[in-house]
Amino acid sequence: MPATAASSAVQTKFEPVIGLEVHVQLLTATKAFCGCANHFGSDPNTNICPVCLGLPGALPVLNAKAVEFAALAALALNCQVREQSIFARKNYFYPDLPKGYQISQYDKPLAEHGWIDVPAEHGLTKRIGITRLHMEEDAGKSLHEGFSDSATRTYLDLNRCGTPLIEIVSEPDIRTPGEAFEYLTRLKEILLYTAVSDCNMEEGSLRCDANVSVRPRGQEKFGTKVEVKNVNSFKFVRAALEYEIERQVEVIESGGQVMQETRLWDANEGRTYSMRSKEQAHDYRYFPEPDLPPLILTPKFIAETKAKLPELPEARRKRMIAEYDLSVQDAHTLTASREFADRFEAAAKTARNPRRVANVLLSEVGGRLKALGLEMEQSPVTMAGIVLAADLLDEGKISSKQMKQLFDVCFEKGEDFGPVYDREKPQQITDASALEKLIDEEIAANPKQVGQYRSGKKTMAGFFVGQVMRATKGQANPALLNELVVKKLEG
Repeated sequence: MPATAASSAVQTKFEPVIGLEVHVQLLTATKAFCGCANHFGSDPNTNICPVCLGLPGALPVLNAKAVEFAALAALALNCQVREQSIFARKNYFYPDLPKGYQISQYDKPLAEHGWIDVPAEHGLTKRIGITRLHMEEDAGKSLHEGFSDSATRTYLDLNRCGTPLIEIVSEPDIRTPGEAFEYLTRLKEILLYTAVSDCNMEEGSLRCDANVSVRPRGQEKFGTKVEVKNVNSFKFVRAALEYEIERQVEVIESGGQVMQETRLWDANEGRTYSMRSKEQAHDYRYFPEPDLPPLILTPKFIAETKAKLPELPEARRKRMIAEYDLSVQDAHTLTASREFADRFEAAAKTARNPRRVANVLLSEVGGRLKALGLEMEQSPVTMAGIVLAADLLDEGKISSKQMKQLFDVCFEKGEDFGPVYDREKPQQITDASALEKLIDEEIAANPKQVGQYRSGKKTMAGFFVGQVMRATKGQANPALLNELVVKKLEG
């Protein structure tokens, strides 16, 4: 079935049901149950010990910082943190899991019943539930390529064994791939604000599996669920869901049955492939971890952890819109990261007009950086320089055109705005009599355009503004010039 036909069928006959499982590596200095370094990029098999490898007699000791980070993330996601949770052994065999089991949590997870609000149609929001957030350890990594004998051998790097994880499981509340994308985007924002993880998908510190089914619209019973793995970007999650929804609709429309299975996403081909059927899936035989006691979190600990929460992205956006008169779009851009928002707010507090600072930062500086493929940290213009430019513009001491010219010099010479302004010192013409003289000359020289204006074509005022700006080499004060041109043409 063509994609457009499948999409149409989904819209009219079928409803997707989507749930997401997100694994997040915690940014602790050491691993979850031992003192090995929790560090990405080390030489293979150098950050390991008897606990990581599950050697006989080695006992796990829980990392207190991992517990604090997990609780902080749970509270940021509006979860209820349990005062008692239980670690369990999740038993399965795989070469990169040397113990033969993974320490996780099962029937008594760290936290439950959370939620994230995501944008919906008509300016509304939709609440996506979070079933649970639990702690566990990561497995190692199997390397299937990059070696001369990769066709016949698999290599193991066990550095990742024991890395502390939280798994965040959503309710099956998501109904479109777009909602899934928004949920993941906001989840990542919240986690980054709490600083519990760097959420770097390229390094595997944030990984997502998607569960998706389709059902006839109006039906309460869920369809047959398919799990999609191996998705390493939010964009690919959306694409994989779009493909999988269309595939399932095609199977049902052609009279077949969707099989309960795990499928892998192939980004190069833009499709999913069957990995294993449900019948082949592991029975994990969970049982309580005998080497770890129940995890007890006191009400005092939970309250103290909650007090450490920063102002979270959505609350910060609302406050900044009200406090600085920002547009919704600018507020979203400025709060995309906690560090960027902090830098803007520190600058805004010193400026005459915070909204103008936002405009200069995002449009003038941000636009140039994007065109050059640079990050904000690489900008020759500092936040102090941006504030100076915004203040000069607000005071009418320079025009927008002059500011653009000065920024061009800044980026060309790699200098901050302050030194460039001091050296170039463009001055605006704010003498009304001088501008009136120039306007009179242009009116006398262009009687045809004057006639057009006075016959109702008011946009011709812009022609005269442009002529005077050209004559003054862009140094006329724009607001004053516009006012005087209209006054002269109406007179």
